[in-house]
Amino acid sequence: MPVILLAPIAGVVIDRFPRKAVLAGSDIIRSLLVLSLLLTTELWQIYAVITLLTAASVFFNPAVSATLPTLLDEDDLLAANSVSWSTGRFVQIIGSALALGIIEIVGAEAAFVFNAITFFVSALLILLLPMPHGNKVTTRGWQGFLTDAREGLQFARRDWFVSRLALVQALASLSVGATSALLVVLAQRHYNLPPGGFGSFILAIGVGALLGPFLLGILARNYQRLEWLFIPYVIRGFGDILMAIATAPPVAWLLLVIYGLNTSSGMVIYQTQLQRRIPDAMRGRVFTWLDVVWNVMKIISLGIGGWLAEQTRVEVVYYLGGSLLTISGFLGIVLLRHEPAQPD
Repeated sequence: MPVILLAPIAGVVIDRFPRKAVLAGSDIIRSLLVLSLLLTTELWQIYAVITLLTAASVFFNPAVSATLPTLLDEDDLLAANSVSWSTGRFVQIIGSALALGIIEIVGAEAAFVFNAITFFVSALLILLLPMPHGNKVTTRGWQGFLTDAREGLQFARRDWFVSRLALVQALASLSVGATSALLVVLAQRHYNLPPGGFGSFILAIGVGALLGPFLLGILARNYQRLEWLFIPYVIRGFGDILMAIATAPPVAWLLLVIYGLNTSSGMVIYQTQLQRRIPDAMRGRVFTWLDVVWNVMKIISLGIGGWLAEQTRVEVVYYLGGSLLTISGFLGIVLLRHEPAQPD
């Protein structure tokens, strides 16, 4: 919900103010919010802090995507996005193990303090990083923000590439929202795994996500071909269907490694394609508007998927979700098959 409500405003802020300040400010705010969790005594307070943490990420994540092309040559974007994605997945794996050790030895409070410190260190590193000042503020006041937000939406609607990509992304989000969230239910009801066994599913996805960008660099000699963006949808769609058919956990692990491979490689190409095609002055607003599309459809998917799993079986969600994701992949290939590889 914070993404849906704040993304249009965040896009304007990212495009109109120094991105270094947006990035560092988001990290400092998140550091303080994590520390505030130590003071919570009621469940609603935890929900409030988590909502604010998500709100700060609404500004940080698109700002990173918008800033990266200003720091690198265009030919280096794929490699940079690959390194960024793989590093993030690797740190998640290491961070989870490290957090478990900290919690066991000195308690959960120390883990939150450590987490807050990492945000603060990130802010310091960003402040030390030379980067362009960004665009100057051209409009002021709330009305000016609305005008700038509408300009971003109009660009997304009129641009040949972004408008078609948004349609495909909406269909893809409608399919994967439920299958991603209900993976724990599939592990328990279909594969008869204990609650701890779900961790092996997450580990398999993490291994695939970590390896995906490296394999992409080897295989994708011409990543500018849009087939590389949508073929992962088709492969993951078939994988979701097979997840509902197979019953042996080792088969599921293999499918989930492929799942991670496709998710990571698809995200790297998605980021790179958008960074190359969207003008710097519009980049923050377009990224955030696409985030809105994705999250709106994800909420719808979660509602429908949860209802279907209760009314029928969780396998039905994977049959339908996998089929819909496969269709979205083929739709993307068809809609953008004549898109030129290089922008004008």
